[in-house]
Amino acid sequence: MNSDSLTRAYTLLLKRDLILAIRRRAEMLNPLLFFVLVTSLFPLGIGAYPELLETIGPGIIWVAALLAAMLSLDGIFRSDFEDGTLEQFLLSSHPVSVLVLAKVLAHWLITGLPLLLVAPLLGILLGLPADAIRTLLLTLLLGTPVLSLLGAVGVALTVGLRKGGMILSLLVLPLYVPLLIFAANAVDTAAAGLPVTAHLSFISALLVLALSLSPLATAAALRISLS
Repeated sequence: MNSDSLTRAYTLLLKRDLILAIRRRAEMLNPLLFFVLVTSLFPLGIGAYPELLETIGPGIIWVAALLAAMLSLDGIFRSDFEDGTLEQFLLSSHPVSVLVLAKVLAHWLITGLPLLLVAPLLGILLGLPADAIRTLLLTLLLGTPVLSLLGAVGVALTVGLRKGGMILSLLVLPLYVPLLIFAANAVDTAAAGLPVTAHLSFISALLVLALSLSPLATAAALRISLS
């Protein structure tokens, strides 16, 4: 095995997952529609109070993004498990952790990137100031890949279970809590006109840590689930 064949395998797997997602447009749009609907319903539910919406807006957007990402987590490996492709990944001469990264990137492009593009409009809807919206975009850019990376570990552990959705939520949600706290707090801090360097540095550290450890943990979890 050489680097060229590994790069080709990574690219082909990424392209394959994106093509399959495009063919299943309805499933691809579900997380985005959920994100928009949940965020849009809050002003209707609590009333048009600009100061209140500005205060709770960052938390609303981030919780909605977290739940929207979880809606599609099970699809990272489920179809591959059902058609036997996942077993071929484990038998491949290529490192499983690299193949996992390709699938996680595909999941982020399908789920996380659309959320990132729609978030500014929802920030305007909730009355967030311009500085807060810019910080919101930065936190989503850094944080949504973490959601996919950590979620992949939970999916790998439960992929062999018939009804693993509840167990997946119990495994993944506690891991998301630190990211949720720091990301929402960063947007609040930006709205108050204060520096957010510390918050963004922490989220960046979470991203680096997840990129370093999550593919290895996911590969090990897949071996356990399919053994």
